[in-house]
Amino acid sequence: MSRVIGKANRVLLALAGLILLIVGGGVLATGLGVSVPSWWPFDGKSDVLLSRSDRYRWRGDGWWWPVVIAVLAVLLLIALWWLLAQLSRSRVSEVLIDSGDGEGAVLRGRALEDALGDEADRLDGVSETKVRLSGRRTAPRARIRLRMEPHGAPAEVLRGLSDEALAHARTSAGLDELPAEVRLKAVKHRAERVT
Repeated sequence: MSRVIGKANRVLLALAGLILLIVGGGVLATGLGVSVPSWWPFDGKSDVLLSRSDRYRWRGDGWWWPVVIAVLAVLLLIALWWLLAQLSRSRVSEVLIDSGDGEGAVLRGRALEDALGDEADRLDGVSETKVRLSGRRTAPRARIRLRMEPHGAPAEVLRGLSDEALAHARTSAGLDELPAEVRLKAVKHRAERVT
C-alpha cells in the first residue's frame, strides 16, 4: 500500500511542479516581452494579473480579502508540510554503537537490516523477509514484514524472531532495546489443475 502512495505522491509532485513551471515560465516570458501564444491570458509587459476592476470588485465586502489571504495561507502551509514530508528520511542510514571506549562506532543501517532479514529468513515457516529501520540513529526501531509459508506457525515464528534474530541484532549493535513492529502475511499459492 505504501508503494502505491509513494508513486501517487511522486506523480502529484511532478504534475504540480510541471504546472508551476509552465505557468511561471509563461508569466516570466510575458513580462520580459517575449511573444507568447494567442491563447495566453496575459498580453505583454503592461498587463497585470488582477485588473483594477478585479481588485476593487469585492472591496465593499469586508469578508473577501481576509478569506483570500486565509485560503492562500492554508495552501502555503499544506505545501510546506508536503515539502517537509518529502525531505524527511524515514530510514535510518546508520546506527550509533557504544564501543565502550568512549569513542563509539557507526554501523550502516542497511547492514543491520540485511543481517536481521537473513536471520529471519532462516526461521522455519518464513519464505520472505523485508526489514526497515526507522527512528533515530541512537534508538532505531525495526519494521519487519514476514511472508509465511502455509506450514508456518505464527507463534513459533514470532518467538524465534524475538529470541534469536532481534536478540542477536540488539547484542551485536550494542543496543539496550530494539522495538519491532512485525507484520505477517500468508503466501498465496495459485490453484493448479491436476490431471
